Amino acid sequence: MKSEKPTQEDYDNWHKDPKNWYLRFFYYNPKDKRLLPPKKIEWMGYTINFANPYSVLLLLPLVIIIVLIFIKINQI
Repeated sequence: MKSEKPTQEDYDNWHKDPKNWYLRFFYYNPKDKRLLPPKKIEWMGYTINFANPYSVLLLLPLVIIIVLIFIKINQI
């Protein structure tokens, strides 16, 4: 089986498909290998493709920083 790179048309169709947007906010598409696809409203930047396994590596440092901030605030 030949694995072809998705075309821009594929990316556009995936982006427009409401089944790839959980709660109209979270993008989840296993066929889309991009880690940071455009947001639903494209001019607003990028979002995380939660179907990409590397998304956890992107979110983990953010969660750790937030937890450390809350711990530090509660110590004051």
